[in-house]
Amino acid sequence: MTKKIVQIENVGQCFDTKKGRFVALRDVSLDIHEGESIALIGHSGCGKSTLLNLIAGLTRPSSGVMLCGGREIAGPGPERAVVFQNHSLLPWLTCFDNVYLAVERVFAAKEGKASLKRRTHEALELVGLAHAETKFPHEISGGMKQRVGIARALSMQPRILLMDEPFGALDALTRANLQDELMKILAATQATMVMVTHDVDEAVLLSDRVVMLTNGPAATIGEILDVRIERPRDRLALAHDAHFGECRAAIMEFLYHKQLKRAA
Repeated sequence: MTKKIVQIENVGQCFDTKKGRFVALRDVSLDIHEGESIALIGHSGCGKSTLLNLIAGLTRPSSGVMLCGGREIAGPGPERAVVFQNHSLLPWLTCFDNVYLAVERVFAAKEGKASLKRRTHEALELVGLAHAETKFPHEISGGMKQRVGIARALSMQPRILLMDEPFGALDALTRANLQDELMKILAATQATMVMVTHDVDEAVLLSDRVVMLTNGPAATIGEILDVRIERPRDRLALAHDAHFGECRAAIMEFLYHKQLKRAA
């Protein structure tokens, strides 16, 4: 087993609202290992994005311990790059300049402009967008915008890629193509990935483990499923793979029988 890169120990997250204190997460414990792909899945309001934001350092836990590389997560850091559902590109900058902005922020103190430009070119090539470097966000499709967002995250050479439903707003065909590209990118970079998703097939296809959260409020980890499918993975072959079907059925059982029955 590879070494732990993220350690989450008895973490809880509460928010103060006009109606009083809201408990979003309770007693969450999870170890994430280097090179591992994790999917977080659960019904709306179960704290998936809240947990991802805690790993990113965008928020601090109300209780418990969050560690990355053995150090407390005290805020955002370049070793943890985030890709949101909304691509969040700056509309007045080209694809190249959107990525260059991130590269400059991380590497400008140690490298010259030529090196920064090389890093930017390489990141865009990695997601198949070398031909679109000079285009502005309004000139490219939704799928291409999301590729730029992924390129921007990868350009920082993060140890962990955090993705919050990055393909949720895309059509089915574009989504499938980007899932396939993401698998190739993760194989090439060996980066660790944590992804929030509502899509059961996506969770099984992309991850090594699927972390299923109970319904909120006060959500916690209900079950963890090991996906024992060899890589590289072929989506067409998986349609006839027995273990893929078993994994899919186990997640559906948790989401639509155990959790909905408990809610009722």
